[in-house]
Amino acid sequence: MLVQDLSIPKSNFKTTTPTLPSNRSNNIDFSKWVSQNLFKVIAILLLVATVAALFFLRRAGNPAALLCFENQARDLDKIEFPRVDWNSIAPISDKTSKFASFRSERWIVVSVSGYPSDSLRNLVKIKGWQVLAIGDSRTPSDWALKGAIFLSLEEQANLGFRVVDFLPYDSYVRKNVGYLFAIQHGAKKIFDADDRGDVIDGDLGKHFDVELNEEGARQEVILQYNRDNPNRTVVNPYVHFGQRSVWPRGLPLENAGEIGHEEFYTQVFGGKQFIQQGISNGLPDVDSVFYFTRKSGLEALDIRFDKHAPKVALPQGLMVPVNSFNTLFHFSAFWALMLPVSVSTMASDVLRGYWGQRLLWEVGGYVVVYPPTVHRYDRVEAYPFSEEKDLHVNVDRLIKYLVSWSSGKHGLFEKILELSYAMAEEHFWTEKDVKLTAAWLQDLIAVGYQQPRLMLVEQERPVAHIGHGDQREFIPQKLSSVHLGVEEAGTVNYEIANLIRWRKTFGNVVLILYCSGPVERTALEWRLLYGRIFRTVVIFSEKKDMGLAVEEVHLDQAYKHLPKIFDQFSSAEGFLFLQDNTILNYWNLVQADKNKLWITNKVSKSWTTVSTKDNSDWFSQQASMVQKVVSMMPAHFQVNYKESLTSDKSLLICSSEVFYVPQPFVSDFIELVNLVENLDIHQKVAIPMFFISMDSPQNFDSVLDKMIYKRKPPTNSSTFYSAEVPAVHPWNVSSEQDFIKLIRIMAEGDPLLMELV
Repeated sequence: MLVQDLSIPKSNFKTTTPTLPSNRSNNIDFSKWVSQNLFKVIAILLLVATVAALFFLRRAGNPAALLCFENQARDLDKIEFPRVDWNSIAPISDKTSKFASFRSERWIVVSVSGYPSDSLRNLVKIKGWQVLAIGDSRTPSDWALKGAIFLSLEEQANLGFRVVDFLPYDSYVRKNVGYLFAIQHGAKKIFDADDRGDVIDGDLGKHFDVELNEEGARQEVILQYNRDNPNRTVVNPYVHFGQRSVWPRGLPLENAGEIGHEEFYTQVFGGKQFIQQGISNGLPDVDSVFYFTRKSGLEALDIRFDKHAPKVALPQGLMVPVNSFNTLFHFSAFWALMLPVSVSTMASDVLRGYWGQRLLWEVGGYVVVYPPTVHRYDRVEAYPFSEEKDLHVNVDRLIKYLVSWSSGKHGLFEKILELSYAMAEEHFWTEKDVKLTAAWLQDLIAVGYQQPRLMLVEQERPVAHIGHGDQREFIPQKLSSVHLGVEEAGTVNYEIANLIRWRKTFGNVVLILYCSGPVERTALEWRLLYGRIFRTVVIFSEKKDMGLAVEEVHLDQAYKHLPKIFDQFSSAEGFLFLQDNTILNYWNLVQADKNKLWITNKVSKSWTTVSTKDNSDWFSQQASMVQKVVSMMPAHFQVNYKESLTSDKSLLICSSEVFYVPQPFVSDFIELVNLVENLDIHQKVAIPMFFISMDSPQNFDSVLDKMIYKRKPPTNSSTFYSAEVPAVHPWNVSSEQDFIKLIRIMAEGDPLLMELV
């Protein structure tokens, strides 16, 4: 899911421009014009008067008057609290759709952007449930699926719901319209789903508590997390279901390392689990940090949870991430279905979930998490960290704020509106979601929804002491996972924070890796190692391999192929070239300036000056070609070059195992490559020539100066390697066993690498 574009799609809406008569008189009746534009005239005069007053106050030096004036101006920027007359909301009935007379108590609501998927076809087959597909601007105009109700953008607009005015055209948050439509047509239960998950065994009733009003449901005793620690406000439910090293999207990253199971549980009677969150096998609901660091390039995630673990409830004061693709909402929590629109796409349902949980306590309800209910297939093509910015930046603060929030309002809808307003003031979302909330609540009333009665919020009571008789024990399984379980929570938190920092630093830097070893044995491994950190890993080799996306490039002329990569990734911050005989300790590059050139000009065995007087023909030929290129250089390149290399009888050689070209120097690099044209200048000669022509060596970043560089491989590589330096050369990786050995050594600097082996 990518960030949604809020612009109006051109294909769905047409605008017409009125045509003015060509013979219109140029003589305009001034008095008539003034009468028609009186409001505009007054507005302009007020604006002029305001500017003049402000100018006068500043010139007059009256700080008190100026402060008063500026305070009033700031007041105009404050968020306005919506005023709603709950008793004068007119009903909205379905008068436009062909399903006006249709009624069903059980609905499955999905958002669709493409043609019906196999998973969606399977949802339609679930007995007793009506599928409602909500289209957006990307949905094909001929979308159809037998057994499903489909609402196009035009049909949604004709329903008369207030919320439509606030919804982006190409986002899944248009499901807000679907929820209202379902409620309008008799819904008592709504399963919030997506179109790429299959309900296990095709039966929602087998997994969820669909009926809560029956005597058996109200008498059922459900396991519940304990509140023994009042400072704990959020839990990772995946631990309870056997995956202690996996965490859900929306869990604060500082809590991802809390992998220990509950010392004990308490119990609660059933019947009020108005929001029921299912667990997904296959691709569970995980964030981009987990996805990027656990997924190999070609293999889909397929994580399994303990289907025999008991469902578990959340007491007041304790929260859990709730999503929009595997969650059952009961009638008493329908108000909690509203998806906010002013936050990033992948944050919308998570913020809704936390917002809804806090308000759920006001009606005596709670969330219950259930064993695997759906199998989702990993077909994600992009999972950008930027999509979750509203989660990783604010979610921990949001949870703490919600747990401590209280309201003196006497109606649920008044409390909902008050909390939405407060969240905007705290910058968890914007005023747009305050207005959306007001529209949503009015639409709920208009379609016949009755708000639940308020109950006592136990969060305001002191936490009672829990005796041994009230404690229940359950020890979760430890199922196999894609992540190495680590015992120390603090260590995991630190490692995850580092990984995020490295990814933020190099997430828009392209790594170009030259692979001298057998690509069929090492290409995937290199992508797995460095792909966690860099935007992408482009692999060059002497041998082309289309299946592994390896390009055929000769090392001595590799620099001539770089402009193609520069053009392919034109939005990248920079390009880091690396040979596979050199190990990159990326954690030691964070402080480097990504706007400067990096190269090994201070590493004596890598960067040398050779005299061409008494040397071989090869050096003389290379020097001759270099002089030819220098003679054709524009003035700024030539001056830089000659300031750095004063003798035309000298040749600069750099082994060029690792160097970095930032975006500001890309055009210079390309220009220099074009000057070389068909000359057979070796990479070891061309790269240092380019670098000292582009900039003075004193301006190069010194990040690579302290790398370990030997000309011959050591006999004992384990003692040769150091995690304290930026890079290590030489190193040989020619098999999977070599790669595993390398990973275990590099884990000294990045412990999370151990998950790869």
